[in-house]
Amino acid sequence: MKKGFSLPLWVTGAAKSAVKKLIGLPFEDYELITIPKDKNLIKIKVHSSGLINRKSNALGISFVDSGLDLDLTQNLEIWTIVSLDKTDKKNHTSLDLINIIPGYGVGINKQTSEICISNFAKEVLIANLLDIIPKGYKLNLEIIFPNGKFLAERTSNKSFGIVEGLSIIGTSAETFSSASPDQLKIAKAELKHITSNEFCETIIFVIGENGLNLVNSLNIKFPIIKVGNWIGPLLVDAAVQKIKTVILFGYHGKLIKLAGGIFHTHNHLADARIEILIYLAVKEEVPIEIIKKLSQVYTVEDALLLLESFSLSMADKLWNKLSDTVEKRSIEYVNRYTKTDMQVAAIIFDRNRKIRWSGINSKDYISTFKDF
Repeated sequence: MKKGFSLPLWVTGAAKSAVKKLIGLPFEDYELITIPKDKNLIKIKVHSSGLINRKSNALGISFVDSGLDLDLTQNLEIWTIVSLDKTDKKNHTSLDLINIIPGYGVGINKQTSEICISNFAKEVLIANLLDIIPKGYKLNLEIIFPNGKFLAERTSNKSFGIVEGLSIIGTSAETFSSASPDQLKIAKAELKHITSNEFCETIIFVIGENGLNLVNSLNIKFPIIKVGNWIGPLLVDAAVQKIKTVILFGYHGKLIKLAGGIFHTHNHLADARIEILIYLAVKEEVPIEIIKKLSQVYTVEDALLLLESFSLSMADKLWNKLSDTVEKRSIEYVNRYTKTDMQVAAIIFDRNRKIRWSGINSKDYISTFKDF
């Protein structure tokens, strides 16, 4: 497997190069990046940096090398524009000294207009920029993805209220394809670590970065593992590890595949989401004229909006049926490989990151999620 590094490191490399140029240090075609809680330094290639705007700003440019062939951000061009402002404040927090500005092509929260950036990305920026900001100054850092707005149209960002571009949501330094065997190996090792170090009856399998971000904000008491696309094999492994309940937590666009018996969910391997939804709609006796309209939509999100425009109760009934089917098909899958009394509970959130639907096995857990 090719090795690469996540988007936050390439942003940080460009930013660090720009700051060094602004304070008079010579350009180097790489930057050594510190990762919080890790002793190793990572070498990140920088394309260029230079002074602009009559030397009051500096621009740093890098290109992402994630090492993943199917990664949307592979070879993404990054611009970082930096400037310094004097500050009279004596006591600062780290974030007070670094003003991160979402430029063109960078995703923002539709409701708050704040930049969509992970805590990991902020920590990497702080760890690498704070010490090179001159005393008595604060840093303005504008991040620009020239092609970000176009690329964002190929993501589900808008479904989660992220507009204007790509979010910076990497949560680790190295990249791993969610479709690769290495990702499965990592998740299985994490599961084994959890079960060997604590008594664990219930565990949460999170589907996707947005699901991970949401569940981390809920202060849930159960252990959490981000499973990528290898959902089926990890469910089997959980049964082997004697887990009593696995809670599948995710966005409907991913979990719907499990209702159709697809347990490796990468789009490049299988995608029958609309077909699965139509099958469920037929079983629930949705009117035929609505089913015909469902057959003409392109995304599960569009299908939900269509159903809700006819009847909110009908849409909720179908999506709860979807949750039930996810639970049922998941256990059927596990029992092909090992006999188990493990339960699978499905909890699904919508485009507004609101937790809305759950299966029969989730009745004992849904209140825990909704109370936060």
